[in-house]
Order: sequence, then C-alpha cells, then structure tokens
Amino acid sequence: MHNLFLLAVAAGLVSAGGAESPLPAKARILIVTGVDTAHDWKKTAPVVRASLERDPRIEARVVEDPEFLASPRLADYDAVLLEFMNPQPLKHQAQAEANLSAFVRGGKGLVVLHFACGALSDWPEFASLAGKVWDRKTTHDPRGPFTVKIVNREHPITRGMKDFQADDELYFCLVGERPVELLAVARSKVKGTDQPMAFAFEYGKGRVFHTPLGHDGKAIQMPGVEKLLQRGCLWAAGREP
Repeated sequence: MHNLFLLAVAAGLVSAGGAESPLPAKARILIVTGVDTAHDWKKTAPVVRASLERDPRIEARVVEDPEFLASPRLADYDAVLLEFMNPQPLKHQAQAEANLSAFVRGGKGLVVLHFACGALSDWPEFASLAGKVWDRKTTHDPRGPFTVKIVNREHPITRGMKDFQADDELYFCLVGERPVELLAVARSKVKGTDQPMAFAFEYGKGRVFHTPLGHDGKAIQMPGVEKLLQRGCLWAAGREP
C-alpha cells in the first residue's frame, strides 16, 4: 500500500509538472567589439559578458570583429550590444549598416555602451539609431566617483532601481535630436549640468538602450551599473527586466 501511495504521488507530480509552462528562453545578446583606439576591448569585453551572464536570463556571446554586423547570422540574436569605436569605415560597412538597421527595425534590440556612441560615425542614420552620439569635440569629466540619479522610475528598465554610485568617465559629449526616454542622469563637475547616463526608445518595431557608462572593468562591475546594463539588455531583447 505504501508503494502504491508513493507511485500515486509521483504520478501526480509528473502530471503537475507537465502542465507547467516552460521557462522562457534566455535572451541572446551579441557583444560586438574588436576596434577601439581609446579602450582595451580585450579586457573589457569579457567583463561585459560576465556581468550580463550574472543574470541567469541572459546568454551572451562576444565577437571580436565589427564586420560581423554584415553577416546574416546577426539574425540569430535577440539584441546586439555595440562595444567598439571604429576610426575608419568598416570594410563591409554598407552591408553592416543595412543589416543593423533592418535588425532593429524588424523587432530586435540594440544596446550602445560607452564609447560606441562614436561608432559608425560616417553613417548618418547611426545618430538616430543610437539616439545620441559623440559630438567629436568634447569628452568627459576626469575619471572618478559620482552618483547616477534615476529620473524615470516608471520605465521597465529602471522600475524599482535606486540612485547608485559609479566610478567612471562622466560623458558630457552626447548630442542628438531624436526624442528619447531619459532614464538616469549624473551631474558633471566640469559643465555643472546634469548629463544623460541612460536612455531608451523604440526604433521601428525594435528597442534601443544607450548608456555612456562602462569605461573599464571596474566601471562595468559597479553594482548599479551592472544591474542597469543587465536590465537594459533584457528590455532591448524584448524581455521584461
């Protein structure tokens, strides 16, 4: 009798388990790096990947050549994270531009990290795709600690987040006319004004998240920065952060 009872319980558990909805697939994030005259991407790219994958909902891959943007395999991912700044046009830039634009417009995600605001600078649409870009004239406050203030607590990326500390380069060099949803700011010591530290918007059927934070490994691994980046990537990939 005891064995029959255990079998009945086991059968009930299997039945209940079979009725449960499967876990959602992980968000597939492609980190595109490999070119940058001002940053050691060989050190930072693995840190970005590790930081993202500390969230179990994310699966990240690194490609060390921006030419991958021209590949049809771009479609295998839910979002692309740009972590490069190319001083010269890419060899297959026209195809990369067409791919990336179609990728986001079609419903996928884009994440622009730190100096990637200066990437693809000879492509006019990139200013709209990134929301804001490097003005190619100014730069940032001296590296150091500062407070990042959440200014939009209703957006899915920042909902529930509190102000946090960064140890980074505070950019005051971003310009752009596209309307964006400002999520976080920090006060520049040089300019004496609040500067955007995170913003987001929809682009066609897709989503774009942009943060100028993330100068190096230490900056990326600051708890608030890491959380913001994880949540931004999830949202860009069409997941609920």
